Amino acid sequence: MPRMGTGSPEDHPFSDAILASSSYIPADRDTEFMQREELRPLRLGLELLKPELLQKEHGIQSTIVVFGSARVQEPVSAELALLTAEREAAAHPNDPVRQRQVVVAKHQHALSKYYDVAREFSRLVSGSCQVDGRCDYVIVTGGGPGIMEAANRGAADVQAKSIGLNITLPHEQRPNPYITPELCFQFRYFALRKMHFLIRAKALVAFPGGFGTLDELFETLTLIQTGKVTGVSVVLVGRAFWERLINWDFLVEQGLIGREDLGLFHYAETAQEAWDLIARNHGVRPNT
Repeated sequence: MPRMGTGSPEDHPFSDAILASSSYIPADRDTEFMQREELRPLRLGLELLKPELLQKEHGIQSTIVVFGSARVQEPVSAELALLTAEREAAAHPNDPVRQRQVVVAKHQHALSKYYDVAREFSRLVSGSCQVDGRCDYVIVTGGGPGIMEAANRGAADVQAKSIGLNITLPHEQRPNPYITPELCFQFRYFALRKMHFLIRAKALVAFPGGFGTLDELFETLTLIQTGKVTGVSVVLVGRAFWERLINWDFLVEQGLIGREDLGLFHYAETAQEAWDLIARNHGVRPNT
């Protein structure tokens, strides 16, 4: 019979194996355990709670969501890209790919003006509403480049806070450098990210963009149309772009939306127009 009570527990040959076992890690510190499929409900809850608590700690009262293409460049960069594409096409006149690149670069150059509009809009809003310690109408973006970068940059221009709600993607997206560091979040789930876009939103300002922009725009319009969300102004910047992209009258003619649904959004061409629309709808005195 083995002798009992002899030796130190630390000297037992199985002690190291016990301490190294994943089962011994406290559940809240076990990152591998937290990735299990059964833990999804907890991850969803944490992803909702963390940004909520941090925004409360920073006194964020209300926000304006700015969406638009991640591919829209600053005008100087867009002009350089166009010149480069034109040189390549001139050197290879029979290459249809390079000829097509010139067409795209011209469109991108034309759209680059919206980078400046988004930046100016954010400056106007942030300079008007983040004064005397208040954090109202704080700019929130998807945290990426392009129009999102421009909007975060405009807030940084006036030393104001802005928020970035990044999302993990197969092709890694780095946050743009103009987001307030303490308000830059990374989401795993699109659904929770969408909730945080609208929890404090007073407005959605949509600049020309692709799938992501359209996704957020139509989701917001649907929520307003169905009464799930109230008090959110929707502004589409660049009427010519939006009316060519979406045939709203066709939807009305087909009986798929009501004529009154066209009142769910407004058009603006300039930063001042967009801010004036939102300020008027919410009783804010715009800073001119």
